[in-house]
Amino acid sequence: MRGAGALLWDDAGKQYLDFSSSAAVNFIGHGVREVVEAMAAQGRDLEFVHSSQFVTPVAEEFARELLDFAGDGFRGGAVFFTSGGSEAVESALKLARQYQIEVGQKQRFQILSRRQSYHGATLGALAVSGNIKRREIYLPMVREFDQVATPYCYRCGYGCQDCARHYAAELERALSANHQAAAFIFEPVSGATLGGAVPPDGYLQQIAEICSRYGVLLIADEVMTGMGRTGRNFAVDHWGVVPDIIVAAKGLSSGYAPLGAVIAGANVVDAMARGSATFVHGFTYNSHPICAAAGRAVLKIIREQKLVSAASCDGPVGRALRDALETLRAVPAVGDVRGMGLLRGVEFVRNQKTKEPFPPAQNFSAQVAQKAASRGLSVYPMQGSVDGYSGDHLLIAPPAIISEEQIRWAGEQLGAAIEEAARL
Repeated sequence: MRGAGALLWDDAGKQYLDFSSSAAVNFIGHGVREVVEAMAAQGRDLEFVHSSQFVTPVAEEFARELLDFAGDGFRGGAVFFTSGGSEAVESALKLARQYQIEVGQKQRFQILSRRQSYHGATLGALAVSGNIKRREIYLPMVREFDQVATPYCYRCGYGCQDCARHYAAELERALSANHQAAAFIFEPVSGATLGGAVPPDGYLQQIAEICSRYGVLLIADEVMTGMGRTGRNFAVDHWGVVPDIIVAAKGLSSGYAPLGAVIAGANVVDAMARGSATFVHGFTYNSHPICAAAGRAVLKIIREQKLVSAASCDGPVGRALRDALETLRAVPAVGDVRGMGLLRGVEFVRNQKTKEPFPPAQNFSAQVAQKAASRGLSVYPMQGSVDGYSGDHLLIAPPAIISEEQIRWAGEQLGAAIEEAARL
């Protein structure tokens, strides 16, 4: 295969528009020579040293730039680089536990999370995930903690009546009954499991205040939503919330190298510094120099080309994507279109009025994806949005360099693919 810009070609030469960035990974486009050249240059100088023995200039420089990108709330913070999102989540969970020990709260070890969420494939990340299909066969191997509901406006459990307060109150009730909670992890905008579900206004501010009041760290899983994907540097910026820890990956390297990051605030760093001064954790390949060079080059492109503003709802690309997908509401099999910036979801239903989902065995979202692929359009199908088993949707997350013309074409092809799948 090969790729250039927003396009992919398979081994047979068939062209596809990458309308989902594979799994919401690529943000700057395929085939960007500057990133490859930065990786090669770093490889010529130094391909690898273990981070327990040396600190490389490229990792230090990238960490400083990433902290600056995270904003004023992370001044005095620190970055721990990993080889991907699951590793980064795993690291954040362990960091939260060690933080509580450093501040004298040794009884705190539990990580609360949300149902209908996904945080990674490792056993620790699965333990705090709420994606039923990805968890169920491994449940005997994981330690489970309390979970609360995820705001999901299309199927709101509170009828959209003061729901931000009600969903936040679920977290407060869980924390008031649990004196062993170390942290609460959440996706600011839901990823693949719910397909771009946006929380009601006020929800993030309330959970941040609740966590602070109970001495619980707030971990924002921005593996999918970070690095400009939603039209802000990080999705929490839409609500002015500064978590204690941000987890980043995917767009961090735009897929050019395996890379993740734990971005810790000054309060976490200071507690560690006053205590053991050592994070009891590590991977062979964390802070890999070539991966750090890739991430640094990607961040430079994001800034120089102003891709975050392009992806926003007011930017040319974000606005074009919103408008193109909104037209799908006229298709009978489409129940909801949601999301922010360049992270969007399209949910399918058998009946628009009752919101009845398609039977799981029909695997409607996969059928739509297959019909779209036959038209040269690549999308990301998922199931289980309603109850973990039923409920079909697509995740739409193109790279920020996609053209408005390509977006309009994609919207037309996707509408035709949905209608064709509904006729089967």
